[in-house]
Amino acid sequence: MRTAYHQGAEAVVKVFQELSEVIVTLMMRVVELEDQLAKNSSNSGKPPSSDGYEKPAPKSRRKRSGKKSGGQVGHPGHTLGMVAQPDKIEPHVVNCCAHCQTSLEKEKAVKIERRQVFDLPEVRLEVTEHQAEVKMCPKCQQTTTGSFPPEVSQPTQYGKKIKSQMAYFHEYQLLPLKRTQETFKDLYGQSIAEGTIVWACKELALKVKPANAAIKKHLTYDEDVECFDETGLRIKGALHWLHVACTHLLTYYAVHKKRGKEAMDAIRILPNFTGRAVHDGLKAYFQYPQLQHGLCNEHHLRSFDFLEERHPQKWVSRLSDLMLEIKVAVDTAKKKLKTKLSLKIIANFSARYDALLKQGFQKNKPAKAEGPAKRGRPKQSFAKNLLDHLSDHKEAVLAFMHDFNVPFDNNQAERDIRMMKVKQKISGCFRSSHGSKTFCAIRGYISTARKNDQPVLDVLYAAFESRPYIPAFVSLNG
Repeated sequence: MRTAYHQGAEAVVKVFQELSEVIVTLMMRVVELEDQLAKNSSNSGKPPSSDGYEKPAPKSRRKRSGKKSGGQVGHPGHTLGMVAQPDKIEPHVVNCCAHCQTSLEKEKAVKIERRQVFDLPEVRLEVTEHQAEVKMCPKCQQTTTGSFPPEVSQPTQYGKKIKSQMAYFHEYQLLPLKRTQETFKDLYGQSIAEGTIVWACKELALKVKPANAAIKKHLTYDEDVECFDETGLRIKGALHWLHVACTHLLTYYAVHKKRGKEAMDAIRILPNFTGRAVHDGLKAYFQYPQLQHGLCNEHHLRSFDFLEERHPQKWVSRLSDLMLEIKVAVDTAKKKLKTKLSLKIIANFSARYDALLKQGFQKNKPAKAEGPAKRGRPKQSFAKNLLDHLSDHKEAVLAFMHDFNVPFDNNQAERDIRMMKVKQKISGCFRSSHGSKTFCAIRGYISTARKNDQPVLDVLYAAFESRPYIPAFVSLNG
């Protein structure tokens, strides 16, 4: 600085200019880092597990209904009711009068008061012994042995029902192998080896393969609107990705080492799907030209929340309110059994959307490149990037307004994918790729069954009997 002072005013000005540029750069960096620290699961796409112990205060956009908590008037309820034919009757006789002690043993009861207790009978494993006769032919002196059922192939083995429960506890209730063993020991007094549980799940995965194949084919060619999502999972310590394609009645999972287009091509649903894909905006989805898109507006609302907290601008809250207003209008129209909004209402919403984006662009000018030219476009603010996204993909953002079959958000896929995160929290990473594929095959099959109101244990047993559950609207022949 002293040297610049002696060199004259121009040298001093140059030093101050350089320092000013450094200060501006550092200030921008500080804001960027503070923005990163300010992001959490309520104002960004970060998962709740990343919030740590200091979770943000819960926020809800739901308005109070004014109703009291609990069951509402007219709700049928689920009260335990008496059955007409109990399994067992335990009489309580009256031998004498409680008042004067007169014997009542020979008197007939004038009324019977009933009370019923619902409980479990004693549960234990039932062993069925199969005996095959061996007979000797008196003519040729050769022996002939009776035929065992095809599924009875070992001297001792577990049956289909208990194997269904092995898969139920381990793959559906997400119990680790050790706790699954303990559960069978506690329930039935039978200790089952870990390997037996693993082999039961592998067998089930093969049995449900036809069902999953039919579901995949239906999702590929026969649905108009589907939800897609992906999440990370670890196999032998390495990062892989779980992909889901689903509707409110169907679920299909697949595991791949990649997240983007390479994985989607390998799964072979999106390359052949010609309907509308609802997703979170991952760029890979936009690389399929035959698709229509629907974007998750819950993600957009969280982005609006972040901007309101960190960089408040009037257009942000107004656009957030507009999106919720459109959602209410669509939900109200659906309740009235309407299939679409009027053209006038759609035009009004669309014009307001464009006007608010215009306000946002006026407040957030494109970034100007400073210094020597660099490859790629200049780095822009979060608000400017969001505005570009909302403008470039307006049709996908407002798809739910034009087509009532398109959901407002991608919550269906996120709900279907959530159990994978729970699985990893309980048991950690998968030990093998085969184990992850077994889990996905069984979970997809169960998820589809549950969406169609099927009892889980019944559909698992049906699969072990080689007749896996497939929804009636899904064609086996594609």
